[in-house]
Amino acid sequence: MKSLVPNTVIDGFKLGEMRHKGGMALIYDVAYADGRAAPFPMVMKVPRMTAGDGAETIVSFEVEHQMMQALDGPHVPHLVAAGDLSVLPYLVMEYVPGRTLDLWLDQVNQGVLLAPETLAQLGAAVAHAAHSLHEQNAVHLDLKPANVIIKGDGTAVLLDFGLSFHAHYPDLLAEETRHAVGSPAYMSPEQVVGVRGDPRSDVFAIGVMLYELATGELPFGAPTSKGGLRQRLWMDPQPPRARRPDLPEWLQEVILRCLEPAAAERYPSAAHLAFDLTHPDQVQVTERGQRLKGTGAGTHIKRWLRAAGAEYQPSPLPARQIAEVPILMVAVPHRDVTDATLYSLREAVGRSLGIRPGARLAVVTVVAPGAASTTDAGKSETALHRQMLAMLKNWTVGLKLDGHQVSYHVLEDGDPADAIVRYAETNRVGMIVMGAATHGLQLQRFVATVPIKVAMRAPCTVILVKQTMPFAELHQAGAKSEV
Repeated sequence: MKSLVPNTVIDGFKLGEMRHKGGMALIYDVAYADGRAAPFPMVMKVPRMTAGDGAETIVSFEVEHQMMQALDGPHVPHLVAAGDLSVLPYLVMEYVPGRTLDLWLDQVNQGVLLAPETLAQLGAAVAHAAHSLHEQNAVHLDLKPANVIIKGDGTAVLLDFGLSFHAHYPDLLAEETRHAVGSPAYMSPEQVVGVRGDPRSDVFAIGVMLYELATGELPFGAPTSKGGLRQRLWMDPQPPRARRPDLPEWLQEVILRCLEPAAAERYPSAAHLAFDLTHPDQVQVTERGQRLKGTGAGTHIKRWLRAAGAEYQPSPLPARQIAEVPILMVAVPHRDVTDATLYSLREAVGRSLGIRPGARLAVVTVVAPGAASTTDAGKSETALHRQMLAMLKNWTVGLKLDGHQVSYHVLEDGDPADAIVRYAETNRVGMIVMGAATHGLQLQRFVATVPIKVAMRAPCTVILVKQTMPFAELHQAGAKSEV
């Protein structure tokens, strides 16, 4: 298709200058032809359909139209209108101001290394955006620097959904093509063999982008042959710290976990990835974060055999898949609380983790801003923080935490309910467990308790735990266990 001329009117939209000329589409500034104001700047995306283009071009346009009608939220552009495929296919959508990750990558390629803090912020922003898609039963499947815009407030907006998957719509690309679909440098191992509905594929792509932004190199190069693509089913990249020694171990741990060949060994959801990038001090560094050489040939052979014999099944609904591995937050009180209440909380958390393998536990308490002393070193802010962390870690003793990552957080806020809700929103918490109010129902009619406030405002499920075992019986149970 030839470039359209500025001032051309199409279905009530007046074209401006061409903003971008890509390999698969042309982007134009656009406004309403009748002069009325739009709620936001708009662009028109027109697919490039030349004689040499295959069916994938028009199919991917249909997929993008389908996806943009289904998705909403702050991480996708607003769709305004779409053109008839039989006349002139186009999409009119919101123009999102900001910088693509390509601009940061240009800095890296010019020798300007990005600080670990910057890498973490960028990665967390993309992970939050991807998680928002997965909650809507969609997987992007073509995450790369050119398809991510970082707005001025640090929010990531994802672009170009032409290769994406939505569980509630026919997978047109899977029906039309019989080969791996995606950008070779960022494609996950399971995409290489045709699996298109796993949200952990987007986690892999985020890992590729973090590796590239950290080192200036692609972890697997950019192969184009089927054999070259299949190597990532058993190969792993050179550790980033071998290319950039100043990179902290925790960040290498995060990147290499994203790039694990087996999806089950990666982060179970993009929310888990964002959590680690937001709380680097809580990252559990293993051999993966410390290594300076890739894994040996023996490991590659085992992976090759596993990949050769694996039977790839259709993925479950993305939203259901990530709901099974939530970030579970427990709010542990540190004052005016009985041992029986703490025991009941621990039992409730244990049951919740027991039926959710892979879920993450965030153990949280809230202290008042003036709780620390400025004159007594033993009661200083640092000492109080350490005391609270020790209390939280002691509270988890007895919990079966095998297979679960756990972290501890002391929040400082004069409004405990607000602190808990804000933490849950910021960290994409999927479930909150906390103690029920200790005073009677009559009083609750007049005074909103912290649990009630949290339950009313929380962005997720809230489980309120009542004391189920009087302290006397708990003490007797403990005495019997010691006999």
